[in-house]
Amino acid sequence: MAMERPVGPILNGLPSQVPDIDPDETQEWLDSLDGAIEAGGRRRARYLMLRMLERARDSQVGIPSLTTTDYINTIPPEREPWFPGDEDMERRYRAWIRWNAAVMVHRAQHPDISVGGHISSYASISTLWEVGYNHFWRGRDHEGGGDQIFFQGHASPGIYARAFLEGRLSEADLDAFRQEKSKGLQPDITALPSYPHPRGMPEFWQFPTVSMGLGPMNAIYQASFNKYLHNRGIKDTSQQHVWAFLGDGEMDEPESRGLLHVAANDELDNLTFVVNCNLQRLDGPVRGNGKIVQELESFFRGAGWNVIKVLWGRGWDPLIAQDTSGALVNLFNTTPDGDYQTFRANDGSWIRDHFFGRDPRTKEMVKDWSDEDIWWSLKRGGHDYRKVYAAYLAAMNHTGQPTVILAKTIKGYSLGKHFAGRNATHQMKKMTMDDLKGFRDSLKIPISDEELEKDLYKPPFYNPGPEDEAIQYMKERRRQLGGYLPRRDPKKAPLIKLPDEKIYDVAKRGSGKQNVATTMALVRIFKEWMRDKEFGKHLVPIIPDEARTFGMDAFFPTAKIYNVHGQNYTSVDADLMLAYKESTDGQIWHVGINEAGSVAAFTAAGSSYDTHEVAMVPFYIFYSMFGFQRTGDGIWAAADQMTRGFLIGATAGRTTLAGEGLQHADGHSPLLAATNPACVAYDPAYAYELAHILPDALRRMYGEDAENIFYYITVYNEPMHQPAEPQDVDVEGILKGMHLVHRGESDGDGPRVRLLASGVGVPWAYEAEQLLREDWGVRADVWSVTSWNELRREAMACDEEAFLHPENERRIPYVTRRLSEGSGPVVATSDFMRQVQDQIANWVPEDYYALGADGFGFADTRAAARRFFHIDGPSMAVKALEMLADRGEIDPQIPIQAAQKYRLLDVNAGTSGNAGGAS
Repeated sequence: MAMERPVGPILNGLPSQVPDIDPDETQEWLDSLDGAIEAGGRRRARYLMLRMLERARDSQVGIPSLTTTDYINTIPPEREPWFPGDEDMERRYRAWIRWNAAVMVHRAQHPDISVGGHISSYASISTLWEVGYNHFWRGRDHEGGGDQIFFQGHASPGIYARAFLEGRLSEADLDAFRQEKSKGLQPDITALPSYPHPRGMPEFWQFPTVSMGLGPMNAIYQASFNKYLHNRGIKDTSQQHVWAFLGDGEMDEPESRGLLHVAANDELDNLTFVVNCNLQRLDGPVRGNGKIVQELESFFRGAGWNVIKVLWGRGWDPLIAQDTSGALVNLFNTTPDGDYQTFRANDGSWIRDHFFGRDPRTKEMVKDWSDEDIWWSLKRGGHDYRKVYAAYLAAMNHTGQPTVILAKTIKGYSLGKHFAGRNATHQMKKMTMDDLKGFRDSLKIPISDEELEKDLYKPPFYNPGPEDEAIQYMKERRRQLGGYLPRRDPKKAPLIKLPDEKIYDVAKRGSGKQNVATTMALVRIFKEWMRDKEFGKHLVPIIPDEARTFGMDAFFPTAKIYNVHGQNYTSVDADLMLAYKESTDGQIWHVGINEAGSVAAFTAAGSSYDTHEVAMVPFYIFYSMFGFQRTGDGIWAAADQMTRGFLIGATAGRTTLAGEGLQHADGHSPLLAATNPACVAYDPAYAYELAHILPDALRRMYGEDAENIFYYITVYNEPMHQPAEPQDVDVEGILKGMHLVHRGESDGDGPRVRLLASGVGVPWAYEAEQLLREDWGVRADVWSVTSWNELRREAMACDEEAFLHPENERRIPYVTRRLSEGSGPVVATSDFMRQVQDQIANWVPEDYYALGADGFGFADTRAAARRFFHIDGPSMAVKALEMLADRGEIDPQIPIQAAQKYRLLDVNAGTSGNAGGAS
């Protein structure tokens, strides 16, 4: 009777439905395997099987890949390199850093302050960081340019504590942790933000990493950008490495795993992820019933990464060596993470009974070990200097793949029994007196009981001073590696020569008899930028996968699309003028259907003035609906990192792309942009407005006294007449947010109104002006509002100044001042929801009403959609008449007549806008 096959992962992908054509031969193979197990043990049998798999692959026999390995260290003891440092010396100041990090958070929990903080995260990652600091991470002064480190944000107290010993921060600075205004405004105090935050410490932190998932994504694109700069010949980045320190719980974020293929496809061997596998999230185990290390190994290996596991410290080596039966490895493999967490929250006796005691063979291994030996000697690999050093060196020497190091640690390690491995440890901010004393004793900190007992909430920091031999050693290690980290120094980037003003003449001339969309007008200016020999090379065009929609396919043959592998195929359109062309030195960063990655690329390029001391100008163009709405968190991280550059929301508006329907109908991106203090947002109507907005943006971001801002510009795909720039063009108004484009006839004392519109809505205001004038004798001024956001921002600044300094002469907001020049009620419209226009309502000196495209988008013609939302020209005209009637300036019947005349409730009566959609 044939044995029933067990169901298991190894069967996946095998031709299990194929009949066994030679059962006797099959049995011989199985008997041979059984014999190998009996004679040489499981380890020997496993070795033979792996060699067989290797030979099968060499012979091109289709077999499934093994994506996980045993739950032991990837690098065996015999392959570990010599450790080059003084381990005792490094352990000494590592203990001081541990103490100061915990004390800093504890002191911030004084009852008069209670601002929080995280003690346990750094406790688990300390060794992983210190090996890097002492032996691998190159600072900014290194001849190769320095490494970029994405620190695990919740462990920031350890970075501050190290900087304190280095002399970069004072004791007063540490006591200003999480008190950025109450103490940070005092002279000679650097207040410390909770987490890595370049805006909070602009000469210290480089990368904001606490928004979970953005660190891994941004690290991938930072490494990719480093290769991009190198391959384009802009900077030699061959000695620069990107390190990202991540939590195993953080790896649940889609962004943490979703872009691993990018790193593998681009062969980013300049990138190393170090996942701090302390097996815990904030509230409990990451995979209590499973094994997060094994899961991540399988995932990364399947994505094409080199995987190194650092699970067990050196104390386990002799036990693993004597495990000829495989019993110990079997325990490693079958013990779930929930149990591993519990083991380290108890004592050596518990581990003896509940781990080793599961198998008589493993229990025999430690029969002569004391409970203390089991507890202190059998550490996890992420706390062992030599194991971590071996993994880091292997990662640095590996080529052709990115590397992930899965390092097993204990959350709250060394903090005592109330912290180590406990579910609540992430939320624990302070220690009892017994905790403090035990922690001090375990670290051998020379502080007396008397000093500790003076004030529970103010245990002293410890710093032996700059002359101490351990401090000298620590500083010398950093000196040899290129200086302190982290460190930000944006002033080192030389200024780039900005384009000549003549470049913009093409946009100022208008379109004549031709209709041109603002997307095409913008791309036309961008084309001139690309042609500029000095400025053009600094441009980084970033496109997700819609270049042809935006009219940018013209750049393919000349600028070429960046691909680390070049182009090893013949493009299907190779014989066409606008053929798709990839190159290793291509300038266009074409990231595919990947908005999140595009924002990460934008961030890497836009902060290059600091990270590489070379200013680059990212120009990321995308469907406006898929910008702030889809990747808002990434854009916030870009602002935190003080990124500079252009975000171009193309195909903007709720009705201009109406044929696409709801998911493409952007009616709110300016509002989302308004929430970001670093974002300067414009919604221009005309090419000549762009011709002033763009050079001013370059001046503000890349000129003298550059500002840490970025621009969001909405442009449209609806072709329309582009007027030539007026001789008396109001440049100040264009930049501040509004300028008069048509003044209604001033003869007579008839009723007057003001019509405000932005973007593609300005022609609707002109339409309304004509209807009001010709049908009802009402005169209207038309204003092009280039930025509702900037008008509001300036008005709010005026109000705040008046509020805080009532003794000063009150400054009148720009929007108030300009609208005070005319008279009559004000009607506003745009292709966005009403709240966009309502941003200025508080500062309009007359009756004000905003029309808006509120609600969900849908697929229809532009004219019908605009009539449905009542944002078109006739709707503006009727609303203006209603407001005049309410003021008693016209007969109340007139708006009723107008609504009937223009068939206001009939979507088929809409006429505002034109058909077609080519950019």
